[in-house]
Amino acid sequence: MVDIKAGLVEVATKVDAAEDAVTHDGGSSPVLAAVVREFRAKTDKARASAAATPDGRDAVIELEQAGDSAKAAAEADPGIANTTRQAVLDAHLSICMLKGAL
Repeated sequence: MVDIKAGLVEVATKVDAAEDAVTHDGGSSPVLAAVVREFRAKTDKARASAAATPDGRDAVIELEQAGDSAKAAAEADPGIANTTRQAVLDAHLSICMLKGAL
């Protein structure tokens, strides 16, 4: 059985790194910044939901959708650095891996 709470801590670490990279990348668009902020908000919501209920699957699915949006925005933003794009892709991958393990 997968520990959703622990998995979400790992995801949050990756989302933190992505948000920091986007915030400090002068080439990132306001759209990318907004989408990554939403990914952060959904991460916080998923962690709260997983803490309140034994089954956080719905929160993980919702979070994966936010991750998909962040990934698409990072891939479409031509002004960001490769390291910024990779940080967002890593955050997206972390939620995909958690969902896959459920």
